[in-house]
Amino acid sequence: QVQLVESGGGLVQAGGSLRLSCAASGRTFSNYAMGWFRRAPGKEHEFVAAISWSGGVTIYADSVKGRFTISRDNTENTMYLQMNGLKPEDTAVYYCAADRDLRVAHKEVAAYDYWGQGTQVTVSS
Repeated sequence: QVQLVESGGGLVQAGGSLRLSCAASGRTFSNYAMGWFRRAPGKEHEFVAAISWSGGVTIYADSVKGRFTISRDNTENTMYLQMNGLKPEDTAVYYCAADRDLRVAHKEVAAYDYWGQGTQVTVSS
């Protein structure tokens, strides 16, 4: 069992930056692929970024490519999402997720087994 806790959300002006963190409990964090998803009001979960178990492979949604950076520190059981150049359309609740079965980075929301409670990101224009 893995428990995930996100932090770092908040209110920021367009063009600003935020760094989200996802702290994981459990000794097997380093075995799991991890991902960030977001959900805006009235919309479904949207893939943002994912990272392989080792951190060697990362993938991004086209909408955030070049602005967001996903990373992980397996010694600290923590994953990060550095968000630069934020836009109002980035406003959403951001969730981190872990896949216990796959080590490769992927964007299939239904395949992720563990989810955090979410952290709100609001970008004002």
